[in-house]
Amino acid sequence: MKVVIIGGGPAGIIAGISSARNGSSVTILEKMNMCGRKLLITGKGRCNITSSLDMSEFIKNIPGNGRFLYSAFNNFTNQDVIDILEKYGVKVKNERGNRVFPVSDRSKDVLNALLKELENLKVQIKTNTEVTKILTDGNRVVGVNYKENGQEKKLLADKIILATGGKSYSSTGSTGDGYKMAMELGHTVTKIKPSLVPLVAKEKELCVSLQGLSLRNVQIKLINNENKKIIYEDFGEMLFTHFGVSGPTILSSSSHLLRVKNIENILKEDKIILSIDLKPALSEEKLDERVLKDFEEFKNKQFKNSLDNLLPKKMIEPIIELSKINPDKKVNEISKAERIKFVHLLKNFTVTIKDFRDINEAIITAGGINIKEINSSTMESKIINGLYFAGEIIDVDAYTGGFNLQIAYSTGFTAGMEE
Repeated sequence: MKVVIIGGGPAGIIAGISSARNGSSVTILEKMNMCGRKLLITGKGRCNITSSLDMSEFIKNIPGNGRFLYSAFNNFTNQDVIDILEKYGVKVKNERGNRVFPVSDRSKDVLNALLKELENLKVQIKTNTEVTKILTDGNRVVGVNYKENGQEKKLLADKIILATGGKSYSSTGSTGDGYKMAMELGHTVTKIKPSLVPLVAKEKELCVSLQGLSLRNVQIKLINNENKKIIYEDFGEMLFTHFGVSGPTILSSSSHLLRVKNIENILKEDKIILSIDLKPALSEEKLDERVLKDFEEFKNKQFKNSLDNLLPKKMIEPIIELSKINPDKKVNEISKAERIKFVHLLKNFTVTIKDFRDINEAIITAGGINIKEINSSTMESKIINGLYFAGEIIDVDAYTGGFNLQIAYSTGFTAGMEE
């Protein structure tokens, strides 16, 4: 069987491995000058390969159509990708949050191992090759038209796997080409939105003053102030930026926020609040006791000089300003009411979320080829015979932590399996 795979990212690479293992003649067409460019930037260049959670737990971490992936996850697991890497000497390690990384902390090692497996399976890779059209005869694929060095060429195929990615990080080649090709063949594409994306805050000046500050072990809540409903809550790490907030907990929260009905209008009306509990290990009463103890120790100091044991240095001035306590006031002159308000602020530090950052800053794309048009057992199109889908082009998306890469591997492997 002749298999053509459009796109040489993680999904396309594993689809190539799967197809070649089944004895097919496989060609990967990649429009960039190399395969796996997006893989290289994952995990800040370290590559968060997958999650070490049991595969039965993966669905819980996929708010975007997770149940669609049951068969794919059974076909190719987190251990299966680790096995390929270890075959080529890439050892892995577990880090916080069940994240799996290469021991070397180099994403290039992961990519090289996958490319070696393709090479050993004699998969042909054509880079700088842009597919312009999927060719069909009736409702069956027969090949592709593509451009190579400015020349139009044709490649015949019995099976085509579309693995072009989404629209996030367009510099890596994910520019939405696959959506257009699929729509030309009668597929529908659900609304494309950025997911796992930083959030823009209304209080820009405050965030600029805190820019670069990373908070660990904090509790965050995204709250719809209109109905007081909690949209998302999480515990972990976040980061202040010049435009608002980012970091693992914030990125995961964005995938819930984008699913709120009429979210664009709600954001415009300043009704989404991010509440940060800076001291989640302590109840408000216990925190008050802790603050009282500090105040007793520093009773003759000015308020602004008494908080070094309690807060990161960058946070002291903004917190004092929000507390409305005179920074030059002696600690022993602070009233009980002022102290209680200050403690409440530490447990409920808030910013107003007004927007998502651009899709080019998103780790993943929400939306894509409608899952109702794809056979979940094989990843084959229900509209065009011989056309398969893999990876981010499908309308599935997950939290941070290696889940999105595992979706790419598992759907790619399933698409490449012999029928």
